[in-house]
Amino acid sequence: MRAVRLHREGLRVEEIERPVPRAGDVLVRVHAAAITRGELDWPAGRLPAIPSYELSGVVVETGKEVYALTPFDRDGVAADYAVVPAAVLAPKPTRLSHVEAAALPMGGLSAWQGLLVRGQLQPGERVIVTGASGGVGHLAIQLARHMGADVIDEGPADLVFDTAGGALPDGRRVVTIAEEVPGATYFVVEPNREQLVELARLVDADELRPAVDSTFPLAAAEEAFRRVGVRGKAGKVVLDVEGG
Repeated sequence: MRAVRLHREGLRVEEIERPVPRAGDVLVRVHAAAITRGELDWPAGRLPAIPSYELSGVVVETGKEVYALTPFDRDGVAADYAVVPAAVLAPKPTRLSHVEAAALPMGGLSAWQGLLVRGQLQPGERVIVTGASGGVGHLAIQLARHMGADVIDEGPADLVFDTAGGALPDGRRVVTIAEEVPGATYFVVEPNREQLVELARLVDADELRPAVDSTFPLAAAEEAFRRVGVRGKAGKVVLDVEGG
């Protein structure tokens, strides 16, 4: 099978053996895999490594369409096939293509965990989301509005959800995924099947929609990662594995 692999000298698309599931894992035929700025620095101690931790695809054994955020401490999913823990897989939103579905897991879960879990957002509260056009920010704005919050541009706010870093607006509570800041709650998103199920429900109810900035075939992974490093993108960069 084809796989994008990160080596010390850079990315290469290579032919490797199809992975074999272990206990608790399933084999997924990857249709699309989304990528994230900075993720090539994550597996520095375990090269060569396959990047990308967001997928949409089909479970080989059952034929079910699924999507997921996969664990960061193992190989990613930028390949024709990936071995994924069954516990993190959720049914793919029916309204979305595989490319669109792959754009949802990390941004959607970051928004959910930042606003609802860490930020304890309540209906009627005033919320500011920095980086509003990014892969997390555009979903956080939609989710906050769905929850009945008032999304504003200037403080003071009840909750500031920082996805971009830099100077922060005034807020009674500040949650950030960008960088550790005194007085703010910093967190790293975690895979969560139940939250993905809820996000899919919102998508299928036309309450939430992920944005795709651009798509690239698997063979153009290096170009895709250059694109993901550009500031000001509108949504996610996705590898269309099935389409190329």
